[in-house]
Amino acid sequence: MSFTAFILDVITDTIYCARITIEDGKYKEITPIFVNEDTKVDMKGLMMPGFIDSHIHIESSMMTPAQFAKVAVRHGTTCVVCDPHEIANVLGIEGIEAMIENAKQVPFKFFFSAPSCVPATPFETSGAVLDSSDINYLLKKDEIVALGEMMNFPGVINGDEEVLNKLKLARIYNKPIDGHAPLLSGDDLNKYLNQQISTDHECSNILEAFEKKIKGMKIMVRDGSSALDMESLFNIDDIYSYIDDPERLGVLFRDIFEKKIYSPLFDFIVSDDKNPNDLLKGHLNKSVKKASKLGIDILKAINMVTINPAYHYNLNCGAIVVGADADFIIVDSIHDLNIQETYINGECVFDGENVLFDAPEVDARNSIKATKKSPSDFDILYDGDECEVNVIECIDGDLLTKKATAKLKTKDGIVQSDIIQDVLKIAVVERYGGNKVSNAFIKGFGLKKGAIASSVSHDSHNMIVIGYNSEMMAKAINNVIDNQGGIAVVSEDFTDSLPLPIAGLMSNEDAEIIADKLTTLQSMAAALGSNLTSPFMTMAFMALLVIPSLKISDQGLFDGDSFEFIDVIRD
Repeated sequence: MSFTAFILDVITDTIYCARITIEDGKYKEITPIFVNEDTKVDMKGLMMPGFIDSHIHIESSMMTPAQFAKVAVRHGTTCVVCDPHEIANVLGIEGIEAMIENAKQVPFKFFFSAPSCVPATPFETSGAVLDSSDINYLLKKDEIVALGEMMNFPGVINGDEEVLNKLKLARIYNKPIDGHAPLLSGDDLNKYLNQQISTDHECSNILEAFEKKIKGMKIMVRDGSSALDMESLFNIDDIYSYIDDPERLGVLFRDIFEKKIYSPLFDFIVSDDKNPNDLLKGHLNKSVKKASKLGIDILKAINMVTINPAYHYNLNCGAIVVGADADFIIVDSIHDLNIQETYINGECVFDGENVLFDAPEVDARNSIKATKKSPSDFDILYDGDECEVNVIECIDGDLLTKKATAKLKTKDGIVQSDIIQDVLKIAVVERYGGNKVSNAFIKGFGLKKGAIASSVSHDSHNMIVIGYNSEMMAKAINNVIDNQGGIAVVSEDFTDSLPLPIAGLMSNEDAEIIADKLTTLQSMAAALGSNLTSPFMTMAFMALLVIPSLKISDQGLFDGDSFEFIDVIRD
């Protein structure tokens, strides 16, 4: 295959015309040519490297890897580095290997990280546990290019032997270690970085990113469905709200922030978690354009999804250079990034209208071992007329939560929700055979009636439910159990659901079918009063204990700042 095209060289940040020869899926020759009126340019657009998402959990798309690939190539993504810790928490190594096997069956570059924290903490029940011997087994695989995000930062800081063994193995295999350290700073951050943890995607403000960057971390800017960090990270003026005296950061601070020379602060743009509705609208192409509108130089933004992740994870793609895999896209312009064609290993996989491959199915088996629940399982009891309770306060578009309190009435010894205060009931139902139910209260969802439930709740993926009363919560959870996993919305007037039979996380259906049903369920949740952008994804993160400040597991209400359980009732 040989042709002429205008190419974007992400190494020199230049655009020039070249004669390209591709052989055996790799660039064999790249010869710059002088353009005049007689030059015939074969590609009717700009040729540039395919995009690389360097941190994503495919399971959050609710699609199999193969189905995900069919959507991604439409938006110019040709490669992902995915952390399969969602399915690993449910099915262990069996689930990881099922993901790898399905990924191999489509022309798309799937690379994986070995999940470092399964479960994320010892304060929850998971379907599997991956110890250092399992990590050793996984790191030997060619498909595994990194150790997945080290969420157990207290274990790192306090020298937990098993945690340190996993980190040591990654260094032995010379594979980078991904981080996960929300709001970690000072000496604790230094201890974390002493283990050669190289990236972080949890920065929620510019000062946090700045400290981590100058201490050697590579900063991933997350643009997901529920966690939208790009706006706050690229809002350089916001730096003044985080420190009292800018002068204490000296000349470097002034150069970076006052002159707005801040692109070098950020290394990658990532998705982390994307639902199918958002993926159908765009992937990294959309995020790059968003970054450009927020003030990042467009060439630097493109580097964040091409050459930067390729270098970091030692991938043979990400640039149009001799010897690299011929993964490229044709776009209408560098600023609009409308995808005209997508190529992987020199073969066209998207022609501008059609995806040119099919997605094989994954065998599903029931991973929901819970018994049906009754309304009394969701009651919180108190002997008195009124009590003060701890409340999880969620924030739309943010994985961080706040600690709140509320005074609630009781009726027949049962603590009641209060829609005036927007204080609802939340529960996590253990799904792996123990049938434990943990109850608490949450603020910020806005439901006025009914309930929503899901078998997607990070990272152990026990079932989670939020509702106004216990009857509706039981109805919603039982719908999820009947479907062998999925999402449900119920009220006195209607019930609807999205079955997710693959580990309770994914479906073999294509993106359009899943997205259509998810849109219907989101509309139903809105009809019940929720005003959240992504109510089901936000709900899923209410069980992720490693992100402050207050979360819930099947074992109780958890304070992410002190890393211990606290009582629901404060009296």
